Amino acid sequence: MTDLEVRGVRHVVRRGAERVGAATPADRDRAVDALRAGAVLGVVLGHWLVTALVADGGALRTASPLQHMPWLTPVSWLFQTLAVFFLVGGHVATRSLASARARGIPYHRWLTARLTRLFTPVAAVLTLWTIAAFALLLSGAEFGTVRTLVKLALSPLWFLVVFAALTAVTPLLTRLNPLWPLAVVLHVDLLRFGFGGPSWLGWVNVAAGWLVPYTLGAAWTRGELERRRAGWVLLLGGAVATAGLVAWAGYPASMVGVPGEGMSNLDPPTLAVVTFGLAQCGLALLLRERLRRAMRRPVAWAAVALVNLSAMTVFLWHQTALMATTATGLLAGHLPGLHTVPDSLGWVGARLLWLPVFALALAVCRAAFRSFEQGGDRDRRSRVVRAHRPSGRGTAVEARHV
Repeated sequence: MTDLEVRGVRHVVRRGAERVGAATPADRDRAVDALRAGAVLGVVLGHWLVTALVADGGALRTASPLQHMPWLTPVSWLFQTLAVFFLVGGHVATRSLASARARGIPYHRWLTARLTRLFTPVAAVLTLWTIAAFALLLSGAEFGTVRTLVKLALSPLWFLVVFAALTAVTPLLTRLNPLWPLAVVLHVDLLRFGFGGPSWLGWVNVAAGWLVPYTLGAAWTRGELERRRAGWVLLLGGAVATAGLVAWAGYPASMVGVPGEGMSNLDPPTLAVVTFGLAQCGLALLLRERLRRAMRRPVAWAAVALVNLSAMTVFLWHQTALMATTATGLLAGHLPGLHTVPDSLGWVGARLLWLPVFALALAVCRAAFRSFEQGGDRDRRSRVVRAHRPSGRGTAVEARHV
């Protein structure tokens, strides 16, 4: 492209970004949307970097570079961002509930609207993968391979079930102190690891562990986390506690599951991943003002708005994008960074080169399935971007929420 063409593209992008900014309500806390976008993209990039589908004969099996190169463990600290998502989710849900009550909207209508928006996009994922699984089995694909693919594709759904459950009990959580669920996690781990209790006790932490950042979000709504001191206490306290648990209590350093390890911090959540989440939440709170300033830039805000408008679609389909690329690549043989064992720096370099291809495949999924997310969003009262379109009587306003 010539310099003139580049300048033209930049001008078009900037004009479009300025229109998005102008259509955003002035009272919108853009830091909330930036944190949500960062949390979603962290999960996506984390999965793309640490999930490998290794071609083994005619089958595919999962592997992780963390299994072969444990020195890459800090990658899991950067991209395991679920605590931030639950923090933002708790803040947005409690604020939305308070707004609904002020407008006289009953709880059941509020909950139905939120769960509809949450689960409508799931229908497309379940339908496609049900058809794909049967088609693969009928074509003679190995059952283990099909099981691996379906498990990876549907793995994001566990998060939605937990998030939906916490959303349903939000009225009971608006005043709950985060120390209560944190105490539950502590005692569950003490019983499991300290006194040899049954392993099934760990599943209590699926609710209690994610309740901690969710109720922190409720505290944010109550105005209890506005002072920077709160962010520093969470950041430093969570980091010191996590380091102590890893160094002296035997918890894994990785904040995601690693194949072959006897213990996972995430499945089910342990005290270490919860304290690590406290540190993440503290950092997120400390970054709010900087993010608000950064989001005044039209292009930065437009990018965040774009991610948020398709957050559910991106979250639900990013594993499918990875697998579609992997399956298509098999036609060209066993490609490095895509089908090979993740046991060297060469694999890491090759995988980084594959990330734009995964992103392109995800963009195709977004274009194909974002209508499911939009369809469940038409009646939302909380507005972020207002798109003005002409109608027969004048100007109609279609509002889309980020």
